[in-house]
Amino acid sequence: MPMEKTFNAAEAEARLYEAWEKAGCFTAGANASRAETFCIMIPPPNVTGSLHMGHAFNNTLQDILVRWHRMRGFDTLWQPGQDHAGIATQMVVERDLAKEGKSRRDFSREEFLAKVWEWKQQSGGTIITQLKRLGASCDWSRNAFTMSGAPGAPAGEEGNFHDAVIKVFVDMYDKGFIYRGKRLVNWDPHFETAISDLEVEQVEVDGHMWRLRYPLEGGETYEHPVEWDEDGTPTAYETRDYLVVATTRPETMLGDTGVAVHPEDPRYKHLIGKTVRLPLCGRSIPIVADEYADPEKGTGAVKITPAHDFNDWEVGQRTGLRAINVMTTRAAMWLKDNPDFAEGCDPDLVAKAIERLDGTDRYEAREAIINEATDDGWLDGIDSDRHMVPHGDRSKVAIEPYLTDQWFVDTAKIVGPALDAVRDGRTKILPEQHEKVYFHWLEIIEPWCISRQLWWGHQIPVWYGPTLEDIDNDSVAPFGPPKEFCGANENEIIKQAKDYYGEHVEIGFFKAHDLLHGIHAFMANGREDISKVELTRDPDVLDTWFSSGLWPIGTLGWPEQTDELQKYFPTDVLITGFDIIFFWVARMMMMQLAVVDQIPFYTVYVHALVRDEKGKKMSKSLGNVLDPLELIDEFGADAVRFTLTSMAAMGRDLKLSTSRIAGYRNFGTKLWNAARFAEMNGVFENHAPDASIPQPAETVNKWIVGETARVRQTVDDELSNYRFNDAANALYAFVWGKVCDWYVEFSKPLLMDGTQAQQAETRATMAWVIDQCLILLHPIMPYITEELWGTLGQRQKMLVHADWPTYGAELIDAQADREMNWVIGLIEEVRSARAQMHVPVGLQIPMLHTDLDAAGRAAWDRNEALIKRLARIESLEAADSLPKGCVTIAVEGGSFGLPLAGIIDVAEEQARLEKTLAKLEKDLRGLEGRLKNPKFVESAPEDVVEETRDLAETKRDEADKLRAALARLAELA
Repeated sequence: MPMEKTFNAAEAEARLYEAWEKAGCFTAGANASRAETFCIMIPPPNVTGSLHMGHAFNNTLQDILVRWHRMRGFDTLWQPGQDHAGIATQMVVERDLAKEGKSRRDFSREEFLAKVWEWKQQSGGTIITQLKRLGASCDWSRNAFTMSGAPGAPAGEEGNFHDAVIKVFVDMYDKGFIYRGKRLVNWDPHFETAISDLEVEQVEVDGHMWRLRYPLEGGETYEHPVEWDEDGTPTAYETRDYLVVATTRPETMLGDTGVAVHPEDPRYKHLIGKTVRLPLCGRSIPIVADEYADPEKGTGAVKITPAHDFNDWEVGQRTGLRAINVMTTRAAMWLKDNPDFAEGCDPDLVAKAIERLDGTDRYEAREAIINEATDDGWLDGIDSDRHMVPHGDRSKVAIEPYLTDQWFVDTAKIVGPALDAVRDGRTKILPEQHEKVYFHWLEIIEPWCISRQLWWGHQIPVWYGPTLEDIDNDSVAPFGPPKEFCGANENEIIKQAKDYYGEHVEIGFFKAHDLLHGIHAFMANGREDISKVELTRDPDVLDTWFSSGLWPIGTLGWPEQTDELQKYFPTDVLITGFDIIFFWVARMMMMQLAVVDQIPFYTVYVHALVRDEKGKKMSKSLGNVLDPLELIDEFGADAVRFTLTSMAAMGRDLKLSTSRIAGYRNFGTKLWNAARFAEMNGVFENHAPDASIPQPAETVNKWIVGETARVRQTVDDELSNYRFNDAANALYAFVWGKVCDWYVEFSKPLLMDGTQAQQAETRATMAWVIDQCLILLHPIMPYITEELWGTLGQRQKMLVHADWPTYGAELIDAQADREMNWVIGLIEEVRSARAQMHVPVGLQIPMLHTDLDAAGRAAWDRNEALIKRLARIESLEAADSLPKGCVTIAVEGGSFGLPLAGIIDVAEEQARLEKTLAKLEKDLRGLEGRLKNPKFVESAPEDVVEETRDLAETKRDEADKLRAALARLAELA
């Protein structure tokens, strides 16, 4: 049955993927024929996620390496899975509940989690289906989930990942690597939880800078400069009994505990150590010296609110200032029943502040405070100010720096081995520039906040009870920090509690999960008579980065010593984006080394960003997002994959456009058409190939066998060094240029007019060459290659498991290589000259030659018909010298000339080219002038500068071509 005229990607992709899965082609160890292993861990997408261009790029690169190693016989595992995505998933489920007029507070924790699991079972597999459409050859039978095995998990989620996470927490707690403490965190008032820096996006907003007057205490005054001469020396002063502070967040002033000035600021340094009185509440706060206060910024005096600003927290730590939290978890003002706020304040002012502000939203409080400052005369002024405000990437509300009790990893205790592993080369980060990013983060690392105030996630395995000291004081709730018990399950906790309270004491569990200190001891007369103690479990869950930090060992079955763990760990390579080097890569390094004392991977390949065709970051607000699934629908997965691969230059962002993808779809069409040509010429008749390599006698067949060997070596070299784009571009040049263009044309005389032996040899060679094209292209373009593989012959196994070739330079025939490249070079030079001179495409023209050596003469004689047909040459004659009006073409061993003086109007063509060149050079001077202007390079958006550079480079190339054409024309004049 003859081949279809075109490849139907929409029909074939689903069919082929189903066949691969049904045959078990992707399972760990499939097609293994050697002892070496190769393992990649998929960066787990969120269970709520859908395929975006970053996923498509990342997973295409992974799939190329996996398919390449699998075809080479490595025992290969591509481990897939999803992250439970605490905030994102809880948000999705709560949004669904809101449609029913309900919230999670209408359910018990267990009931709500059951609804989350129900959602996960119904909708959590979307990203898997989409990755399959891309062609990702993961071992889906091993699909992992970071909440598998958690309490309440339904059937099908029985894995032990949850057990691994809890075991690591307990182990790190026991070693002193994890502790609970009060620190400033990013707080999302909508979700009422701490979030990571990666979940914060900076949004530029139009706002205000309010200048507020804080009166000096004790009748203090000072002379403040108000006029200056040309040298900046003060010439006039006014007496002030107040300091002016500038702030974009007046609502935080109720938590101020100091005013900072620069220690060398002549305006204020004599006031250091004195105090000001805080308006609204009358708190006395000191003036402190700290270099954070910039004399050139604002008023030079900075209000310090350690509990509501990260920079202020640091100043407070350096200068010994109190930290006072004046907001609730919903970012409303918390003044009533807040002893920290009231301490040291005027009781009457505190009462008035509570009456006016307590419970109001932070922005309502801001307006009320400014109104009062205006009415009472301590508003000094208002300035417009455009500044960045951090927002939750999911809630879209402004983040509040918030002082709260959280769980932390003491990263200083585990960071050393992760730094050493990269420094000594056990783990290599590519491109090397990203090692600096890695070192930068880890060398200044802060404690890692790992607790989240959510219900969906791994609940902290810590229970609280009263201390014995509290029991001695006959307290029903602890005065100080409670007693902590950390264990993997309630049985371990009961044992620890009995060791602490006494073997005779009954240990119970208080189930009000949201009461952190719901701690009860039942006794008669003090410690000796305790009969029962009820413990409360910490309601918080672990940050998802904590559980995903265990991804390499957790997915391989640890803490059990599974065969997979022994075989595939450490893994070989991690392919990931630069934005999570710290949040994921560094944390996996730290945690695997802390838990099992091994690196998690040998190589980290950090890929760049996929941008739009103008170099801008894709954004929904800009409307420039390209959806990979829509692109697959339009162009096919192979075209999308090849485009991404061909542009994956190490360390360079991709500029993606649909025109590029359409171009690589045409590449697939070119391959399909070459296969159809071969089929129609009997090449694949009864084709049942074995492992033998053709041994042709014809020069053209020797040449193409050698070219195939050459590109095989190139592809292996480039993939070994993660130069994906170089591998793709080498294959493109070979398949399109050498095979589909030159070899198909060169083969036609042999196939149509050759002897029986020549025809048989050419058919065998062409069949082998096209098979090699399919094999070498398969890791990048799996669908069209598998379809052709199954269509063009009788195969022992599918292409996905075909043996990767190992042949090399021994197949290159130097003489055939030289001759055919001489022929190709001559044809290309003639074509170039004709195009530059605007010679009519179909016109047959004569050609002259001088000084043609024996090798050149022989090459011409053997390939005369080909050269004439492909270069549109009418005849070839020898000449002692080339007459005037000839375009010279130099090749190895001789010179040729095209007499064009009588064919084209030289003067007209010269005028046209000179006019075009003049305009081009003018445009180029303008572009180069912009690029030489430091102000343009420094201030223009990065994508505009890059676009200007690219345009200038393009115009330089065009100008060079025009100059070359003019030089040729000069020969004719």
